[in-house]
Amino acid sequence: MPSRRRLSGRTLLWLPAVALLAAVTGCSSNDAKASAAVPSPSTEEAALCRALHKELPKTVADLDRNDPEPRSELTAGWGDAAIVLRCGVPRPGKMSDAQSDAVEADGVNWMLEERDSGPRFTTTYRKTYVEVTMSSRFNHDSTPLAELAGPVRKTVPSSL
Repeated sequence: MPSRRRLSGRTLLWLPAVALLAAVTGCSSNDAKASAAVPSPSTEEAALCRALHKELPKTVADLDRNDPEPRSELTAGWGDAAIVLRCGVPRPGKMSDAQSDAVEADGVNWMLEERDSGPRFTTTYRKTYVEVTMSSRFNHDSTPLAELAGPVRKTVPSSL
């Protein structure tokens, strides 16, 4: 029969310190940057994306700008990859589906794709496609799209 070991008072004093150390270590940043695949748009689309990049806000949904690696004028991010924008992406296949969900935010139409990791939105009726992926905390919150709509409207003309 296994014997029970009783923790001494001295051991009990160390437990809070060990628990705190484990929590801090588990939550600490390793300074790794988020990554995002850089699109390969046409020259004309890349010029639109560069103009968009210059107009993007420093904060979105109260998250500071934190662009993913590799750095590019075709990508941008806020928070620790909570929101990632890619400009000049290929036309999504689901855009041909008449049953696709869409939302409108401040004059910009976005096709919605529900994903386990969070929603993905892609502009519709624009001269280049702009994709915004968000973490699951934004599953029912399109506020970031409203904050990005002005720069998109200003720099990426309608294709209609």
